[in-house]
Amino acid sequence: MPSIRLENISKYVCRNVNLEVFNEEFLVLLGPNAAGKSTLLNVIAGLIKYKGSVLFDGIPVDQLLPSKRKIGYLFQDLNLFPHLNVTSNIAYSLKIQKQPQNEVERRVEELLQMMKIKHLASRYPKRLSGGEKQRVALARALAMAPDVLLLDEPLSSLDVQTSKYLRMELKQLHSSLGITTIYVTHNLTEAEEIADRIAIIESGHIEQIGEPEEVFFYPGSEKVADFIGAPNILDCTYCHSLSKGVVEVGCGGLSIIVPDDGNTVKKIALFPRDIYVSERKPPGPSINRFKGIITKISTVDNMVRVKVEAGGNQLTAEMQHHIYQDMDLVVGKEVFLILKLRSIKIYRDEER
Repeated sequence: MPSIRLENISKYVCRNVNLEVFNEEFLVLLGPNAAGKSTLLNVIAGLIKYKGSVLFDGIPVDQLLPSKRKIGYLFQDLNLFPHLNVTSNIAYSLKIQKQPQNEVERRVEELLQMMKIKHLASRYPKRLSGGEKQRVALARALAMAPDVLLLDEPLSSLDVQTSKYLRMELKQLHSSLGITTIYVTHNLTEAEEIADRIAIIESGHIEQIGEPEEVFFYPGSEKVADFIGAPNILDCTYCHSLSKGVVEVGCGGLSIIVPDDGNTVKKIALFPRDIYVSERKPPGPSINRFKGIITKISTVDNMVRVKVEAGGNQLTAEMQHHIYQDMDLVVGKEVFLILKLRSIKIYRDEER
């Protein structure tokens, strides 16, 4: 499967974009709406005119028609043909290419099995659930055995549970097929779970590219940090195993309990939204509950961020405005922080 290189691509919001996708890589293109994500997919597919060059394995493909680039494209709106059943939707591109009927039938049967939708073969799109439609659309994108797979917000319309399940299936499918894949999303959780690397794009510019852990713990700019949610990142000075599944780490003057996967923890991170602020000492166990002093209060995108000094660390918590209005929070006030154990991310003892 080819590597992909974009050289000085300019189109719409994108200006002189340079990007490399490795052979058989699962790259997630992550960014807000109107950042240029779909534009870059359309450039790679050859669906729009552009300035610059697209290279597959170092060979320019700018003069190739979309049909000659060996690309499977799953659009955000899926574009299933409502008058064709599942079998006919999957077979459509094969028939357009005038493949022999026996080859069409063999390939469709293979994809029905692969995507676990054989029982849906005779159904029409209007009788499919959202997740089922996604499977059919993906099977259709794979019908011509593409070398490159482009996925544009493929799970954005699905509920959380279905989306998570299909993400895992997509990752497993990629591992088995080895297709060079570019997946577009604005959802950080999706990106973290499935990416080999994440490329963060904003206003048509690639802000940072790296493995998920690197992007999260070492944001390359203030724009990147703000986009991923301005995480609290703390250095750990020690790491002690407590019992199976949890360890205690030292972060300045705080002893924090975090999940244990057998590796030494070097850093931890926590989103502001996963830190709760209480004016009174919360009841129950004292695990990951700390006292601190408010040092700053600010408003960001209709949310209120409260910065608290605790154990020599500056921790930022975030809450909705109506919750803040119901509390008496001012700079200099003593408050209590509750850190959600399951939301703490860990950076392990590996070379960056």
